[in-house]
Parts: sequence; C-alpha cells; structure tokens
Amino acid sequence: MDFKTEFKPLSIQPQEIEAKSFEIIDEEFGEHSFTSEQYRVVQRVVHACADFQLGHSMIFHPDAVRSGIEAVRSGKLVVADVQMIQAGVSKPRIQAFGGDVKVYISDPDVIEEAKRLNTTRAIISIRKAIKEAPGGIFAIGNAPTALLELIRLVKEGETKPGLVIGMPVGFVSAAESKEELAKLDIPFITNVGRKGGSPVTVAALNAITLMAQQQD
Repeated sequence: MDFKTEFKPLSIQPQEIEAKSFEIIDEEFGEHSFTSEQYRVVQRVVHACADFQLGHSMIFHPDAVRSGIEAVRSGKLVVADVQMIQAGVSKPRIQAFGGDVKVYISDPDVIEEAKRLNTTRAIISIRKAIKEAPGGIFAIGNAPTALLELIRLVKEGETKPGLVIGMPVGFVSAAESKEELAKLDIPFITNVGRKGGSPVTVAALNAITLMAQQQD
C-alpha cells in the first residue's frame, strides 16, 4: 500500500498497532495504585481516548472487576444509556454466555412516559431497565440523569446492579453524578470530573468482557 504522504505508518496490521499502543501506554502511564485487573480496564480506556489524565482519575469499587466478570459469565443483561454503547461493545463476548446488550431510550413506551411526566427519556429508560435486567451491568456514558436515577433507585432498594460503569461526559451534572456513584457500596467503575463519554464506557465494558472470556 502506497501512502501519498511523507510519514509512513509504523504498521498497517491491526494487532500490531494495538500491541504497540498498549506498549506506549505502559511506558507513559507512570506510577499508579490500580490492581492488575483494574489496570487492564484503565489501559483500554486510555487506549480509547489517548488521555492519561482521565485514566489516572478512574475510581473502582473493590469488587467492581470481579462482579462485572461474574455478571457477564452468568448471562446477565448489559443495559446501555445510548445506542452508541450498544454499537461499540463486543456483543459476541456477551452473547457467548447467554447475555445481551439492551438500550431502552428509544422504546415507544419510554418516549410516551417521558412526555407524560415531562422528564428525560434517560430517566424513564432506567426505570424500565431495572425491571428487565436484575443484577445486570449498567453502562452509562452519555446521560448524567440516567446515572442519577439509577443511584436513586439503588439507594431506595429498588435495584442492585452487578456492576455500574458510570462515566458520562458533560458540563451539567456529569461530574456530580460520578461523585454520587463513588459514594455507593455497590460495584462501580467511574472517573473524576467532566471527562468521559460513550467511547471510554465502551472501552471499560469491553475490558470486563474480555477478562470474562479469557477465564475459560
């Protein structure tokens, strides 16, 4: 392949590119206190966003990785707040254990109920999700209101997720919602501040599913 530029890529082989990326991350990440399993999640998050600061800002409940792996291997549903996460996650690794990835935000009943109550679809979608995904993994990368509603339902004893990956991005309630998540005594993965988003949430989720697969 002839690239019409002065710079030539180090490799055009996907596996070589990924391996070199992880090598660079390991070289540049610096000292940290993550466990080896937690660092595998952090590594993929940094790989997704090329942001070491975000990686260093990640927070894990002590049971987060183990509980996430168990949820995947038990065939629990993964609930995402937006379709972008559903599109990015490795569904075959989840489906191999009998699970699936669900997004409820565009369901007609969710849209209708949100209009009736004059609230966000993200909030109503979480109310629907807890009924259909007990013990599941909740992956929230876009909507702080979804994360805050999930936190409320956890506090009220309405649900007990297997894992919450809460890394919404934004300027309104994003950082605050993650602060609230970090106060809960349930398995969670989050980060500090406004940064986040669907790509990094997908990366964290894919790291969990990959570890679940590799335990076979």
